[in-house]
Amino acid sequence: MILYDFACTEGHRFEAALRSMNAENPACTCGAATRRTPSRLNIGGRASAGSSRDDMPNSWRGIRGGDPETVRHWHRTMVNRERLEEKYPELAGDRRPVLAHEGAFAGAPLKAGDELSAAVSAATFSSPTPKKEATA
Repeated sequence: MILYDFACTEGHRFEAALRSMNAENPACTCGAATRRTPSRLNIGGRASAGSSRDDMPNSWRGIRGGDPETVRHWHRTMVNRERLEEKYPELAGDRRPVLAHEGAFAGAPLKAGDELSAAVSAATFSSPTPKKEATA
């Protein structure tokens, strides 16, 4: 069975299943002649969360020297992102401020709320992965 969309000469639209593509068009409920019409196209799975906070420019050059249109664009984008994050908090990610991101914390930044003693000892006293000696 194949589903087709039909329209009659009176303007009614309906969908019907036919045994094959060569089958005759069914009559409309009003009795008028019908013709096949193109089906509407549905594209699924194309949703996008848009730009993340990481994409937002954070320098004067990033907003093209304060270009009003660029500033407006990013303002609108981030207002929309905030609304989306209010509705879907899982999109917000970890928004805690970073306290340390250099030196021992370069690979795993220290964020507000982390257990300080455990994070410091893990970053400070963790032994680097031993390098294998080259064999000749």
